[in-house]
Amino acid sequence: MSRWRPPPPRSTAIITRTGFDALKAELDHLWRELRPEVVKALAAAAAEGDRSENAEYTYRKKQLGEIDRRVRYLSKRIPSLKVAEGVPADREAVFFGARFEIENVDTGETQTYRVVGPDETDAKKGWISIDSPLARAALKKRIDEEFEAELPGGRTRFVVVAVEYLPAV
Repeated sequence: MSRWRPPPPRSTAIITRTGFDALKAELDHLWRELRPEVVKALAAAAAEGDRSENAEYTYRKKQLGEIDRRVRYLSKRIPSLKVAEGVPADREAVFFGARFEIENVDTGETQTYRVVGPDETDAKKGWISIDSPLARAALKKRIDEEFEAELPGGRTRFVVVAVEYLPAV
């Protein structure tokens, strides 16, 4: 079996202003603060002698690789992102940046989500990627409109209960 893997599908290059600022702050923190600390610790560990038995050296080398990998990704990703600002004219339909509440037609359970870019998703906050099946199915749906989404548990029917757009922070 070869090590080659097909590249993953490209994610949508859109992000909210808050998410864009967070990515820039993360890149700045990694490059200006964390990486120099790790390099200094790596140099100190390397000076201790035998690197093959030096756990600190091995750990710091791995940590530096992870930081460099993330810095490389962010350095390429940030310039390609388009920041979506403002709100759409139709504020009762689900578009990028919307916080919307949906009700499962079969069970009656309600859930609240916010459609954000793939780089800023957070399940704890209910932020879902615009590339997710649920967000794709909900896009352009208006309040009281029913739609179906293909989820891991199977095809599920929902109805949009509420839609709101948060002011830019």
